[in-house]
This record gives sequence, C-alpha cells and structure tokens, in this order.
Amino acid sequence: MFYHDGGKLQYPVRVEKPSPIFAKALQQAIGGVQGEVRVCLQYLFQAWGARGPAKYRDMLLETGTEEMAHIEMLATAVALNLEGAPLEQEEAAKDPVVMAAMGGMNIQHAIGTCMAAMPVDSEGVPFNCSHVYASGNVAADMLANATAESTGRMLAVQLWKMTDDPGMKDMLSYMIARDTMHQNQWLAAWEELDGPENHPIPNSFPQENENSDYAYAFMSFGIGDDFKTPSGEWTKGKSFDGKGSNSVVRMRPLGDKPQLGAASPKSAAQKGQMKK
Repeated sequence: MFYHDGGKLQYPVRVEKPSPIFAKALQQAIGGVQGEVRVCLQYLFQAWGARGPAKYRDMLLETGTEEMAHIEMLATAVALNLEGAPLEQEEAAKDPVVMAAMGGMNIQHAIGTCMAAMPVDSEGVPFNCSHVYASGNVAADMLANATAESTGRMLAVQLWKMTDDPGMKDMLSYMIARDTMHQNQWLAAWEELDGPENHPIPNSFPQENENSDYAYAFMSFGIGDDFKTPSGEWTKGKSFDGKGSNSVVRMRPLGDKPQLGAASPKSAAQKGQMKK
C-alpha cells in the first residue's frame, strides 16, 4: 500500500533561473543508470521478494518509497527549468525545435511532453530496468544498494557543480545528504548481517564443495619480463572473509584445446563444416 500527501513535495523545489539545458542534465538523475527510478524499483523489488527478518523488508519499503518522492522532486525541477524554454520565446517562434536543438535542449521536452519530465536519461534513452538488482540474498542486495547510492551521489555532486541556481543547489544538497544516509544505512545492515563473516556470498553453500586451490588465489595473466602482478591486500595475508590466505597464481592453460566435432547436417551450417 502506498500513499501520497496531496501532491506536496518531500523537500522544497525552486528554480530561480530556468535552464532547459540543466533540465536535460536532470533527466539523468531520473532515468539514468545512476538515477532515482533505478534505486526506487531496486529497493521495492528487493522488499517484495524479501524473506527472513521482517525489518529488512520494511527498511527497503521505506527507502523505496522515499525514492518515489525523489523522482517527484526531480520531475518538478525539470518542469520548472523548462519555463521560458525556446518554444515559448518570440525569437524562436519561427523554428522553435531548431532553436532548442541549437541551445542543447532535449527536443522531446518541447515536442513530446509540453515541457515536462520523462522516464528517460539525459540522452533520451528510456529506463529499461536492466540495472535493477534484486537477488533475494539480503547481504548481496545490501552491497548492490551501497554501490547504487555511491554512483547516485557521484551524479548528484556533478549536477550540483553544474548549476549556480540557488534553488537547485539547495535541492541537490538535500539529495546528496540522503545518498550519504542511504550508503551508511545499507552498509550498516550488511554489517548487522555479520559483514565480512557473511562472505563468500551465499554463505549457505558449503565451502568444502568448492575447488579450494582457487578460492583465495589472485590470478595473474600478464606476460613479459617487465610485467609485475598488481600487489595488495588481495594477494597476500589473510583473506577479507578471514577464512583463507591470499596467494598469487601465474596462470597457464589448465584445459586442452576444445574439440567440438562436425556441424550437424540438420543445422544451417555450410557443407564444409559437416566434415571433421
């Protein structure tokens, strides 16, 4: 069940100096792979499929709902930034679409939506859910969520730098702060689920069933006398999960050259492929 508060915004959105170009940039925060549509759907689908302690489902529902409000804020910001766009200016009356294109505006804002936001990124590509991650494994999902909030915060910071409009800076500073909270929130949940001790994910699979020779070995594929394996905490000492010791394996082929045999006479291959 979801509710709305009569169209009132979660946080004030104001634009003092409308900018159709900035409206185009804001579309990335709506429908881009780092945007709010992505995290909204990600958290909700994770919640709707959550099993186990109810508090993780409830937390995901709360934050997914918050992200709906962020989409509403950004859509409002896009509309306000489109006030006075070329379509409405006398000097563009002869050919407003051309003028808009020359000015860097998203033409679809002028010809497709009557100056409103769309579920697309800054290039006009519709959001298609390919970056919505909901694995059903709560530890894996918490890490995916922290990454999503990190890239979302990166985008919001860049948008903040792009504008000198006080209202837009204020709205974005709020959204950046929420990204800070959400990063900490997801990582806190991950730690509550035992953090490194949860690894490897899923921890329900018995590690004695995996090939232990390669479970904690960093594979190095470089060749040449001057090549040096990139060394760090992943190549030496105790593993991150504390269950093994890191090592380095200089790779060589472990399998033979594949022999696939002839193509099937019933396939669409050439006759020459049907011979060994």
